[in-house]
Amino acid sequence: MQRSAKHLVTMALFTTIALTIFVIEAQIPVPVPIPGVKLGLANVITLIVLVKYRARDAAAVLFLRIMLGSVFTGMLVGMIYSLCGGLLCLVGMALLCSLLKGKHLWFISMIGAVLHNVGQILAATIVMQTVHIFSYLPFLLVTGCITGLFTGLVADRTARCLSAATASAKGYSQAEQ
Repeated sequence: MQRSAKHLVTMALFTTIALTIFVIEAQIPVPVPIPGVKLGLANVITLIVLVKYRARDAAAVLFLRIMLGSVFTGMLVGMIYSLCGGLLCLVGMALLCSLLKGKHLWFISMIGAVLHNVGQILAATIVMQTVHIFSYLPFLLVTGCITGLFTGLVADRTARCLSAATASAKGYSQAEQ
């Protein structure tokens, strides 16, 4: 298989995984009564793609996941919040990934979660035309740090397992030759 076709299939698989996680997570009731709070487990996939591939690949996976996820879950109204939060999160995580050389994913994810919440609040401020929405920000920042830490730890562990599996598969294919 050509390199570009293999890359396209890999990104399609990552998008599918992220979309599946997004749709399943949308069905789980949130235990806290604060609008906009959720684990954000689909961000695990975005972070892995960001670390293992390129920022534009992660942006494509993120954009497709948000667009398709909004259609599949019937939450088209929330798409603007997800897009604003997701894009700000991605930009911040991409900058941190380049600065930290892909290390400390737990920290990168925490900052990404905080930026996601800030992006959502900014979008809500514009949509609702009120600054009173900023009163949610302290709660969202605390929950963002907690969920971002969890998501980052999961992404780090998953990225390590993927690297080990890839190395093992390469060793196996070279032994066959």
